Amino acid sequence: MSHTQNYLESVTLDEVEVETLVNYIILDCVEVAASDIHIEPWEETLAVRARIAGVLTEMIHLPLDLKEKIPGRFKVMGNMASHLVGVGQDGKANMGAEFGNIQLRISIMPTVNGEKVVARIFDPSTRGFDINQLGFDDTTLNEFIELLNKPNGLILLNGPTGSGKTTAMYSALNYLIEKHGTTMSIATVEDPVEVPLATVAQAMLNPGMEFGFSEALRSLMRQDPEVIMVGEIRDSETANIAIQAGLTGHLVISTVHSGTTAGVFARLINMKIEPFLLASSILGILGVRLVRNNCEYCALPYEPDPSLLRNLTAEQIENGSFRRGEGCEQCAGTGYGGRISLTELLRISEPIRDAVLEKKPTRHIQQLAIDAGLRTLWDSGISRVLTGETTIEEVAKKTATDQI
Repeated sequence: MSHTQNYLESVTLDEVEVETLVNYIILDCVEVAASDIHIEPWEETLAVRARIAGVLTEMIHLPLDLKEKIPGRFKVMGNMASHLVGVGQDGKANMGAEFGNIQLRISIMPTVNGEKVVARIFDPSTRGFDINQLGFDDTTLNEFIELLNKPNGLILLNGPTGSGKTTAMYSALNYLIEKHGTTMSIATVEDPVEVPLATVAQAMLNPGMEFGFSEALRSLMRQDPEVIMVGEIRDSETANIAIQAGLTGHLVISTVHSGTTAGVFARLINMKIEPFLLASSILGILGVRLVRNNCEYCALPYEPDPSLLRNLTAEQIENGSFRRGEGCEQCAGTGYGGRISLTELLRISEPIRDAVLEKKPTRHIQQLAIDAGLRTLWDSGISRVLTGETTIEEVAKKTATDQI
């Protein structure tokens, strides 16, 4: 039984101390290794859900009488304006040793039923930035490191929210710090700064003072950096400055949201970036996804969905070790335990450069990369499926837009 449930059963609703209740909710979510806490007023209850291994899981339902008090408590914790209701607010809270010294990034948003709270959990004890611990296959890791050792150009990462892009970028910077020490000038522009890095000049956006990505990056270019990390390329101005930086002797690492890895070119062209600039500046694009790992305690052989097996060869089906977690106490009945990385590193070759210059369709660029030896996200996932690490259903769900 959870700490929250135990507490609620020991007191009446009138006796509930909101501070204590919120602490127990956070503690329960920390103990199940959740990445996010969602507290949302539904029609009849105040639902508490936790994102565990990438999936929202219901934790407990609270009385609606608490739907104003709990957001109020989070506002106090995050140093927000507790008297304001009906507007979005953001804040941060550092929790004590009893919570594992975690940090919370809190977001309050008004809904028709009341205010919804979402708190992202950052656990410093589990956030390592060793590039060798990213879970990349050897080929991708070696090629990624090779790109990081280039003197200039753009390295872009692509993937949905929560796919490991930020961890990969921090790991890349950590690799450069370990290799070059204080002889290299490294700077970042982030929204917000998630983890402080020694010897790195980290700048955080301040929209209220009109200090966005483009303004910060423009200022940063006068700071004599050799390596620049930009949290995200969101608009044409930021993209143009980042590309110019890559062309003028800087190594730039950033992220771009796009449905597919090869689709990053079309995304940037839609931002009015000239194709010749993309072809000249981009070194490679790393697509990353996270899939749930089968629980090691309850994974058993199973028969996968026949419609998905049609995407495999007869040899793969015959020799594959298809396994799926049945659900047990160790994995809280989910059948999964932790997550593993799928990667797709598209390196820029002459044929791809020519295709970008000619504004060829994304599928054409993808096929050129495959012909040159690209290991797609789907291929990366299937290799994990055949060894029993995850299920083909999980891989298909995470790489749906990338399958042929």
